[in-house]
Amino acid sequence: MRSIKQIIEGKGPHFNFVEGHSKVIDALTLMKAENTSYVIVLENGKYKGLMSEHDYAQKVILSNRHSDQTTVLDVVSNEIPVVSTDSTPETCLLLMSECKTGYLPVFEAFDFKGVLTINDLLQEVIQDKQSH
Repeated sequence: MRSIKQIIEGKGPHFNFVEGHSKVIDALTLMKAENTSYVIVLENGKYKGLMSEHDYAQKVILSNRHSDQTTVLDVVSNEIPVVSTDSTPETCLLLMSECKTGYLPVFEAFDFKGVLTINDLLQEVIQDKQSH
């Protein structure tokens, strides 16, 4: 099985990011365009968190807010645990399970490298099983 660093590098550059002051509707539009269920939230080029479809449902729709009036920083998830490029896939799966999240931001030292998803890890497990 590939390392977390190899998985993140294999995903290529991420284009699904928005600035924190963006409106939620703009983040949703980007999610649709990029066919993802989350966007990376940056503030002045620094990682601030993720906004997912779940955040939208919980913090906008069910809170009776409006996506064209609410900023991404108002609904961003920044309590998601982070992992390093040195983390193992097994550790990441356990962390996702314990924290009930499908996403883990990945850092190398203090540099944001990307987002590891549950789908990334499932694909690795499947490929690993098929190669043996």
